[in-house]
Amino acid sequence: TRRLVDGLQAEAARAGVPFSADSEGGMFGFFLLPGLPQNYPEVLTTDGARFNRLFHGLLDGGVYIAPALYEAGFVSAAHSAQDVADTVALAREVFGKL
Repeated sequence: TRRLVDGLQAEAARAGVPFSADSEGGMFGFFLLPGLPQNYPEVLTTDGARFNRLFHGLLDGGVYIAPALYEAGFVSAAHSAQDVADTVALAREVFGKL
């Protein structure tokens, strides 16, 4: 999970996309914001249209993430290191288009 979150963070930074994330065990969450929101009104400041482009860009490439701005994602033993690497590589492409 940490490799995924760190990889997404790095690719967003490379593309200049505001991105913050956190994880605990196999659960992770992220926001298209420069820092983690501290309350629900801050969550709502996320660029929803940009998130939708991220969601659909990943989905079109075969990666399904939670479809809402504030839902958690989960990594399990069913996900290989290659799955994580492929997801980060796809995210690089998608972040580059945002």
